[in-house]
Amino acid sequence: MQHSQTHLRTRPISAGHLRAFEAVARHLNFRAAAEEMALTQSAVSRQIQGLEEEVGVSLFLRHTRAVELTSAGAQLLMAVSQGLPRIDGAVRQIRQSAGRRAVALTTFASFASMWLIPRMEQFQRDNPEIDIRIDASDATLDLDIADVDLALRYGPMAHMPPQAVRLFGEQLTPVVSPWLLKDGAVFDKPADVAQFTLIEAGDAHQTHLQWLTWRRWFDEHGLSKLQPRRWLYFNYAYQMVQAALAGQGVVLARLPLVAESLANGDLVEPLPKLRMDSPMAYWMIVGPRSAQRPEIRAFCDWLMSQSRITRQTIGEVPDPDTVDDID
Repeated sequence: MQHSQTHLRTRPISAGHLRAFEAVARHLNFRAAAEEMALTQSAVSRQIQGLEEEVGVSLFLRHTRAVELTSAGAQLLMAVSQGLPRIDGAVRQIRQSAGRRAVALTTFASFASMWLIPRMEQFQRDNPEIDIRIDASDATLDLDIADVDLALRYGPMAHMPPQAVRLFGEQLTPVVSPWLLKDGAVFDKPADVAQFTLIEAGDAHQTHLQWLTWRRWFDEHGLSKLQPRRWLYFNYAYQMVQAALAGQGVVLARLPLVAESLANGDLVEPLPKLRMDSPMAYWMIVGPRSAQRPEIRAFCDWLMSQSRITRQTIGEVPDPDTVDDID
């Protein structure tokens, strides 16, 4: 008996029970887990019981209407939550390589809306056999385990991994719809912003993005006591720019994201000589499992060519102290 129990505690557990465990742990409900897995509740219960017998301890505390994880269950869930996505990702990768060619990328919503998507038509036209999937989210995904091929990120160099490739930097500048100036409003010196509604991110002062605030721009130009007519706050950069396009105020915009709107006249830059440098930049990070696929290389080449155009448009000069090879 002792020998059999020792053998039980040292052999690998049955992988088939882990999905049932993860589903029950996520829902904390056997019935919900069973419905998700298209199994009967008793079948799921038997799988959990079998897993607990293999592990040797209880993984759940059963109550009348709910269950909760034990400390051992919580410990196992951490491992299962990391392991199952890796397995699923590998299976998807295998299926993908046997079928259509595709590029899956993650980036934040404003960059997707304002820079990436407007340029996608050219890549799709030149590469009709490659599918594109964009996960526009502020969540930072781990490219080692996530089902994405590359990430387009925003931040200072110090926060980027060694394999990150710099696309372009940024400056901040006030921009406004020409319609807001059509009645002859004068906007040729910094203090003139006081006559307008100023548009800003609602949480900028409470986050690590304080250098994007109007207050920093005021301080930069000796206007620390200036107060505008009113404030208009939004959550995302693309919302702020959309409000400016609609003539609702002036936004301190990230130059790379509004370069096209400035070029086509939808927005104007009243004070082009008063741009403010930002420590932030835009980066491309390719996942280690995807770098050698032809469709990924083609997409990355296209991204670099588009980035080169953006750098030219905003007049960016690479800093030789921080960028060895900007392309």
